[in-house]
Amino acid sequence: MPFKKFSFGPATLVAAAFIGPGTVVTASLAGANFGYALLWALVFSVLATMILQEMAARLGVITQAGLGEAIRTQITHPLLRGLASALVIAAIVIGNSVYQGGNLSGASMGVEGIVGERAAWLPLLLGVIAGALLWRGSYALLEKVLIALVLVMSLAFVATLLLVQPDWSAFFSGLLMPQMPTGSILTVVALIGTTVVPYNLFLHAASAAKKWRHSHELAQARTDLFVSIPLGGLISIAIVSTAAAAFFGTSITLEGAADLSASLQPLAGESATWLMATGLFAAGLSSSLTAPLASAYALSGILGRGGQLTDWRFRLTWMAIIVIGVVIASLQLRPVSVIWFAQVANGLLLPIMALFLLWACNHQMMGEFRNSLRQNLLAGAVVVVAMGLGARSIGAALQWW
Repeated sequence: MPFKKFSFGPATLVAAAFIGPGTVVTASLAGANFGYALLWALVFSVLATMILQEMAARLGVITQAGLGEAIRTQITHPLLRGLASALVIAAIVIGNSVYQGGNLSGASMGVEGIVGERAAWLPLLLGVIAGALLWRGSYALLEKVLIALVLVMSLAFVATLLLVQPDWSAFFSGLLMPQMPTGSILTVVALIGTTVVPYNLFLHAASAAKKWRHSHELAQARTDLFVSIPLGGLISIAIVSTAAAAFFGTSITLEGAADLSASLQPLAGESATWLMATGLFAAGLSSSLTAPLASAYALSGILGRGGQLTDWRFRLTWMAIIVIGVVIASLQLRPVSVIWFAQVANGLLLPIMALFLLWACNHQMMGEFRNSLRQNLLAGAVVVVAMGLGARSIGAALQWW
């Protein structure tokens, strides 16, 4: 077989999706509070993500359908199918509507950090930009835009890390030697939970089905996966390490991504502040595209409406999510009850979707591309971790409530 030049694909959408403002905040706080000690959790989360997303991509390429369609067609018991559908709608569609507010707020903070001024109209402008890109109905265009944003994030966050001059000995120790400092358990859960997310399973399966039509293209899908997901992990590692180098062991209190960007100037110069703000903008805008897109794929698949980007029902789903996000970001609302509900639903959804994905990849519909024993063992281990994450997520939400 002749060598084919590598090109980024649907896995880049997954990386763009899990590197959002929430991840920037979580990673920043992890570095500021625990230094480099929790970097190993990101290594684990990248490996777990690759295992689940490989199955999602394989499902999409072989069946030429998304995970939502597989749930609707393969779960025949009405009650079980209804419960699965309700969880998907609750966690992904409703949950992403709320999280979209955070995505647009994060992108707005990034722009404000670059230009040095606050602007109340920025969430609306960014929402319009996201809507215009999605309205074009071109998967190829969305893929190119998200690839560009991921590359911008990579350059910005890695360059910022180099400017703050990290302790490389502590960096590699945290990366390769798992440790759990006192009080770090919830932060570990948060780091893994911001990377291994259920809606990416829907996004990857549906987008892989659109990108690749034949089983012999699975090699391309896997190469895309093995490059793009670690690249997303590198971004998270860079953010944790930047915060560790700049703030761990100091008296500076870091509360969020905006604080990280502003506080870097006296430590590493104006260029570090500008780079961090650029990365935050790219993270917010990329998630502002992928969250509505994944929600539309999931809802269309569950309800049997197909996943055509130009279908009016598909467009109506992502438009509603963008509008809600713009309102939340513009009015600076904090809908605690809805976020709590979405967090509980996501905690339930991840292990359930992981289990279903594992079952689907062993189903006869996959033919010769069913899971091997090794793949089942690895996926089973991830499912066990997903169950633990789900329990922790629900426990944290109940405690918050």
